[in-house]
Amino acid sequence: MARASVGGRVGWCLLMTAAVCPSAWAQFDLAGEWSAILHEDQEHRIPGPALGDYTGLPLNDAGRQKAQSWDASILSQPEQQANPHPAQYSFRGPGPNLRIEKILDPVTDALIGYRTSGTFGRADRTIWLDGRAHPSGYAEHKWEGFSTGVWVDTMLVVTTTHMKMGVIQRNGSPSSPYAVMTERFFRHGEYLTMVSMIDDPIYLEEPFVRSQTWAWNPPQHVARAAVFEIVEEVDMPGGWVPHWPLGTEHRDFAEQVGVPFEATQGGKATLYPDYRLTLRELIAAGAAAKPAR
Repeated sequence: MARASVGGRVGWCLLMTAAVCPSAWAQFDLAGEWSAILHEDQEHRIPGPALGDYTGLPLNDAGRQKAQSWDASILSQPEQQANPHPAQYSFRGPGPNLRIEKILDPVTDALIGYRTSGTFGRADRTIWLDGRAHPSGYAEHKWEGFSTGVWVDTMLVVTTTHMKMGVIQRNGSPSSPYAVMTERFFRHGEYLTMVSMIDDPIYLEEPFVRSQTWAWNPPQHVARAAVFEIVEEVDMPGGWVPHWPLGTEHRDFAEQVGVPFEATQGGKATLYPDYRLTLRELIAAGAAAKPAR
């Protein structure tokens, strides 16, 4: 009887623990200092991708045309000089090292959100965890967008809307204001991984998926950086808008790495293993078209 009684008490305690904290074992804490690990697509992040390098991007025709017309000199325009990286790209690079802080309810001390710092140009983000709704479609779009998060098993799933038009790569590969980004954060010991999915009905043929990883680094201190200031040292005529004419084909990257130009232009077909067969056909066709020596 004593043995059964002890077992019953243990079972009751476990039941009560599960009832009081049903998801306590599923959640983890994001707060702290996190150092970026640049082992994924390093050259795309620092120094940045070349013009015409749309590999791995599910761009549609409109997205490809937008990217091909982009000129980096546009960042010299006074109205562009103070732009931070948009939410679609800000966690991607360069780096960034992050400081993630808790947002606590001032009365109940409940965790209601996280605030991130360390992204390029002070595109600090807030992730709300208190169940609030996203704004209407007429609300202001911002560089950081509007983010809410929910716990699903051992992941924090964050949905971001109301982002400004921006880029998913720093060579003009675009993302429209109608894009919706879903991020999944999960932790393995001292490593934090985030897998993002950007669904853009304007510029992408299918959702664009990639991941980032950080390492927990308590001695690090990401300072709250100052926002950019406009320099206005560009001596150009009024109305100057740097761009490449529509129809421009940036072939330098394909020639540099020695792959067919078509294979560098993105699109959902290029993302899957079956594209290797198409790539072989393109290489064979290019070889056959070369004049015999």
